[in-house]
Amino acid sequence: MLTDSISVQTPGAASTQFNKGLHFFSGALEPAEVKRLGWNLLREDLSLPSAALYEEKLAHNLEWMRRFAVEYGAKLAPHGKTTMSPQLFARQLQHGAWGITLATAQQTLVAWQHGVRRVLMANQLVGKENMRIVSSLIEDPGFEYFCLVDSADQIHQLGSFFSARGQRLPVLVELGVTGGRTGVRDEEQLKSVLDALSAWRDALLLSGVEVYEGVLADEAAIRAFLQRAIDVTRRLASDKRFQRAPVLISGAGSAWYDVVAEAFSAAGFESGIEIVLRPGCYITHDVGAYREAQSRILSSKPVARQMHSGLVPALHVWAYVQSRPEPGTAIIGMGKRDAAFDAGFPVPALHFRPGDSLPKVAPAHWTITKMMDQHAFLHLSAQDDLRVGDMLAFDISHPCLTFDKWRAMPILNEQYEVVDVIQTWF
Repeated sequence: MLTDSISVQTPGAASTQFNKGLHFFSGALEPAEVKRLGWNLLREDLSLPSAALYEEKLAHNLEWMRRFAVEYGAKLAPHGKTTMSPQLFARQLQHGAWGITLATAQQTLVAWQHGVRRVLMANQLVGKENMRIVSSLIEDPGFEYFCLVDSADQIHQLGSFFSARGQRLPVLVELGVTGGRTGVRDEEQLKSVLDALSAWRDALLLSGVEVYEGVLADEAAIRAFLQRAIDVTRRLASDKRFQRAPVLISGAGSAWYDVVAEAFSAAGFESGIEIVLRPGCYITHDVGAYREAQSRILSSKPVARQMHSGLVPALHVWAYVQSRPEPGTAIIGMGKRDAAFDAGFPVPALHFRPGDSLPKVAPAHWTITKMMDQHAFLHLSAQDDLRVGDMLAFDISHPCLTFDKWRAMPILNEQYEVVDVIQTWF
């Protein structure tokens, strides 16, 4: 299919051609142009292994999370590090997202270059080059940016840098827990942070309070942490510490977003405080920890139950059966370079033999037992009908670490036709 060779722009490089699952293609193509190529995964038009997304399931997840946030009166700033795909950022924004959450200055630059105009960087901004990147971006009057602060040292560094440039940087105070990650641990540290912010009021705009509850595993501890954030936000608002209206209070990774939404919504904030939720993995979901979290949400939250359905996995990694060396073993042409394995091995979901009409559900006893760089060991029964050249689709746990292995992914419709191609910018 070299006649369908298309150039692709990669970050910081000239136009190049590459083959990573889809022959040669470009994320710059419009969906209509991709459709005209006529590629179909079941017809073996794609080079496998390949990660693939599903259009109808993506659309379902986007709408589900939009409705969930609306029910709680919250805004969405999905964590973009999950996909690092500007095309998916655009779809999230089109579905009502308030902004995009990112983790680094470089990620923020990528988002800005692709038209994102509000970023909550859920991280500390440290280092002169990172500050220079952000400084250049906030020169754009149409771009709004926030980062986190949790120490006087960091605040003095930011204040000195942005003051010298005559700029004002919006910041959120991050609260943390003992033994956790970043964030203010106690009242003494909070006082030092607030004192430092007072010294740099002309350069740093205190805009709200942020937490990341995912460092805790117990719901009771999470609720106590969220209540602390509510109390601090109310106190600082009462003391007129904030320099932005509305004030932001933000939390929620992909596992406990329901608890955060419920707690912040139940706090009964006045109209001058805006709730911002930051789940990222919902757009593709998974079959591991996030599926378990979704089961908990659907069983315990009336709002989710009223929506009649939950999030659905929208990401597969497809691969060929490469060898049947022993009766109970198949070697699959997919490895650690192709799929996440940190939160559990991929799970066989679909089995397709080229020439058949549609895939079948993979038997429940088929199990990946080991992964190498480019190979996976599949355990099965000796009598199972699985041949070299058969295609398997695998459900994934922890989508973040699958997305970052692919520079591009096809989006498939229900007929397994390629209807679009996304690029990632890791």
